[in-house]
Amino acid sequence: MSGVLLTRLGKLWLLSILFFLYAPILVMAFMSFNASQYYQLPFEFSLKWYEKLALNTEILDAATRSIAIAIVTTVVATVLGTAASVALFRFEFRGKRFLQVMLFPPIAIPWLITGTAMLIFFFGIGLGRGTPSVIIGHVALAIPYVIVVVSARLATFDATLEEAARSLGANAWTVTRRVTFPWIVPGIIAGALFAFAVSFDQFVISYFLSEPGDSTLPVLIYTSIRKGFTPEINAISTIIISLSMVVMLIAARFSNFGGER
Repeated sequence: MSGVLLTRLGKLWLLSILFFLYAPILVMAFMSFNASQYYQLPFEFSLKWYEKLALNTEILDAATRSIAIAIVTTVVATVLGTAASVALFRFEFRGKRFLQVMLFPPIAIPWLITGTAMLIFFFGIGLGRGTPSVIIGHVALAIPYVIVVVSARLATFDATLEEAARSLGANAWTVTRRVTFPWIVPGIIAGALFAFAVSFDQFVISYFLSEPGDSTLPVLIYTSIRKGFTPEINAISTIIISLSMVVMLIAARFSNFGGER
């Protein structure tokens, strides 16, 4: 009897957590279809906020800029992070453990401190604020996530497979391309998704390093909330969440991420 009660309480607790996480998102998406700008009830279905969003060049430009920066960040961080993961897996060298430990402070340190430090550093070297600084900052934050995820995948890799390939005459590049790389592809995909999410959703670094009038979408949403929130923000947020869910479902469908399909 107590076991059944605990099971039911566990399910109720899980449902409560899911409700707490997703209820605000569902309300936001629901209100993006409400005709009232002030979320008045009863609900009146309307697509006018999506129509206004299609004509709002400021939001669309910010969204395009965020996507472009996130794509560049994802490509650079995934390539560098994957290469670093393979190097850390294959080679033993002085300071290796120290480097592995130093991967976690950029994840754990508050982004407010990181953003302030980057702003001072970029002005100190003469780079200043702008899109290049934003991309460099996003890449610096995304690389540790890629390395951690790909390294976790490599931890399950049997190194004797590489030794067998070398014994059959394969060079280092062939071993990487034909043996190691196919094994770590799920980790690379997961790391790339993390990198894209970190970059696209990044507010603090973008806020510190973006030039005035050249904001990313998170910075623009923050500014819009301060000046006067409109349901157009709900509309663009609903579109982003929907696309994110579709991408995650596709990724989960066609990649086992180390488990069974």
